[in-house]
Amino acid sequence: MVVAIPGSANLTASKPSLGLGGTTTRLSLSRPIPNLHVTKKPNSFIVASVSASSSPSTGQTNWSLDSWKSKPSQQLPEYPDADELDSVLKTIGSFPPIVFAGEARRLEDKLASAAVGKAFLLQGGDCAESFKEFNGTNIRDTFRVLLQMGIVLTFGAQMPVITVGRMAGQFAKPRSDPFEIKDGVKLPSYRGDNINGDAFDEKSRVPDPQRLIRAYLQSVGTLNLLRAFATGGYAAMQRVSQWNLDFVRNSEQGDRYMELAQRVDEALGFMAAAGITIGDPQMNTVDFWTSHECLHLPYEQALTREDSTTGLYYDCSAHMLWVGERTRQLDGAHVEFLRGISNPLGIKVHLAYSVLESKVIANCSYKICLDDNFIPIKYELSRLVSDKMDPKDLVKLCEILNPRNKPGRLTIITRMGADNMRIKLPHLIRAVRQAGLIVTWVSDPMHGNTIKAPCGLKTRPFDAIRSELRAFFDVHEQEGSYPGGVHLEMTGQNVTECIGGSNTVTFDDLNSRYHTHCDPRLNASQSLELAFAISERLRKRRLKSAKELCNDN
Repeated sequence: MVVAIPGSANLTASKPSLGLGGTTTRLSLSRPIPNLHVTKKPNSFIVASVSASSSPSTGQTNWSLDSWKSKPSQQLPEYPDADELDSVLKTIGSFPPIVFAGEARRLEDKLASAAVGKAFLLQGGDCAESFKEFNGTNIRDTFRVLLQMGIVLTFGAQMPVITVGRMAGQFAKPRSDPFEIKDGVKLPSYRGDNINGDAFDEKSRVPDPQRLIRAYLQSVGTLNLLRAFATGGYAAMQRVSQWNLDFVRNSEQGDRYMELAQRVDEALGFMAAAGITIGDPQMNTVDFWTSHECLHLPYEQALTREDSTTGLYYDCSAHMLWVGERTRQLDGAHVEFLRGISNPLGIKVHLAYSVLESKVIANCSYKICLDDNFIPIKYELSRLVSDKMDPKDLVKLCEILNPRNKPGRLTIITRMGADNMRIKLPHLIRAVRQAGLIVTWVSDPMHGNTIKAPCGLKTRPFDAIRSELRAFFDVHEQEGSYPGGVHLEMTGQNVTECIGGSNTVTFDDLNSRYHTHCDPRLNASQSLELAFAISERLRKRRLKSAKELCNDN
């Protein structure tokens, strides 16, 4: 049920262009310094990119590390000082990789199992990591909740759970508008701590290249602690009853978890009495991978390495990367970069909003979020498939990013809202199936359910999140396909950012512990409650499959 974390690699200085891969790979700590290209903008800021001359052996044609520069780019920050940026990118280019190629390949193998219903992906963490909240306690608590959720899901599904954190690199955020206006003052939008500051003043909003180095160092520190937790005994199955957070312990979800933990303890006791060792490494360690959205292409390229064992290129900033709605243009720079690296990839798919008629909905005092803007709910709204992502475009994108149709390479992460999930997801599933493509289907029930509370804060109703997940499972049952996982924005902190749940968080509670500087997150109790709901659905699916198998025999 629990297996070992991806192994550490031996870092050995070697000649330039050598790469990495697995526990015996020699890693390059010295590589050619990339060339910096800058494009002057009318406002005298500089858009940066990094170039290199090598091409990977991936079966892709006309790809190189810098071929993305020939494509239209979106969401790249503009820097005022080209020399400073050049120096920072050279420094990052000389740094060791954060993750290793062999680990990314192992994750791809696991995701291939999820694509055919033999594993389940649990992907979760912060909306955006921040410098000011970087400390061991926050990392440990989020890791601990993910461990708890993994146990709950494994128990119900009776299959391996693949745990991937939105951690150790999830800094940059796409923006729908490059500028923000407050009280008549117009400043560049906040784009994440690795780019600029969230304080609303001119100095903070100027992109600062030094933040990239700090983001790298924080990512390394975060992953180092995660590895220690995962392999140092903290994740041992014998500790399952000790993972409860103090503020969850006396809650309904805490009680449900402790009941399950006692059943696990009894099973371990039985195994020990039967002479089955519980000291095996598989019972004392856990796999844990990292992921983030691929946005800052110069940074991503600076951390891309050639694997000496395969000749393939891996972006060693994370095990898995995904491309979002604003950057997944078929002819765009981000897709061009991602098609050449060999990490497992995610594709975010969501729906656009349109007003159909001006029918007033009574007693509504909150607003719905459209990208980063809010519109009052006084209209009947319908979410329609984005012009950029109809089923044909999704198939084309999959073929670009995975031309060999390799299982585990692609994960499609849907974010639609419950009603539209039932209407639109079947068409996407059928198009992908008819094209003969192998993908892992995952639900992100967070982003399609963001609203604005009367107090002005963004929030997400727990019931809407749960409804979208229910629709996700219903559609896959209807289509005969596999619900491969869930993608959540959550934290181990005792926050009040999403309303609802069994420990009811109300609109009035939001201000008490609203700590996110980006989007609202599920707290530990809400995360566990959702895990129990998913676990029950997976259990029912398992029992139904077993019954059908018996009937066939």
